[in-house]
Amino acid sequence: MLLIVGILFLGICTFLYSLYADVKDTVNEDVHQTVTSIDDEATQKKLSNKEPLNILLLGVDERKDDFGRSDTMIVMTLDPAEERMQMVSIPRDTRTDIIGNGTVDKINHSYAFGGSDMAVDTVENFLDIELDYYATINMEGLEQVVDAVDGVKINNDLAFKNGEFDFPEGELELNGREALAYVRMRKDDPEGDIGRNERQRQVIEGIIEKGASFSGINKVRDIMDALGENVNTNMDFAQMRTLMSDYRGARKNMHTYQMEGEGKFIDDIWYLLVSEEEIEKVHDMINSYNS
Repeated sequence: MLLIVGILFLGICTFLYSLYADVKDTVNEDVHQTVTSIDDEATQKKLSNKEPLNILLLGVDERKDDFGRSDTMIVMTLDPAEERMQMVSIPRDTRTDIIGNGTVDKINHSYAFGGSDMAVDTVENFLDIELDYYATINMEGLEQVVDAVDGVKINNDLAFKNGEFDFPEGELELNGREALAYVRMRKDDPEGDIGRNERQRQVIEGIIEKGASFSGINKVRDIMDALGENVNTNMDFAQMRTLMSDYRGARKNMHTYQMEGEGKFIDDIWYLLVSEEEIEKVHDMINSYNS
């Protein structure tokens, strides 16, 4: 019996080590991409000291032969000491200086012009904050990620139909295809981009909640395959592991905010003009999590 138990134990350990190696390789070889706009040494120091971190989340509509556009821009702040997390949505049509391009344009064009580096520089300049990490997800890949965690639960407060799917009010369980249709609806929402951004935040929260509590080890490869094909970040595997262990409690208390502004046509192009007061308000909101 001892021999059988010993062989079984060694077999489990070998399997787990193999799985661990796969996950580590996927992150470090497929997901990890550095950017010059972020000071990695400063970020590592914050991570080691368990200080609050600012992460730029970019939902990207990838296109052939270019970077695509970041239709979703969210600054997520994790505060491990207070076990809280804040997500601030920046509307894609926000008019601002595009750092590194020398133009004034819609903020989501920063990714189209210069990828993650330019998007990070532009958001840091716009809000006068320091970003520690970025993560991009191809919105088409959102379907795979949601399916990899066996779906997400959201609470829908606007009944609507998008394509082949109906979304009644109330708590819904969404698979990948449904989640993608849910976050893409904008035209039939009286709040436009604001309503769509809220739905995107709901699905992101659902993925975080499901992933943090997920115990099905046989699904880990599916999750990592989906991430490897559709996600890029300047986090390496060791940093992700530290985030999972030291910042896990931040999901217990989530706050969300949508930046507001006034829509206006300038040279026949629609922009959202965000006041200095609103920018300062969001700057203070983010910094209060870092104090």
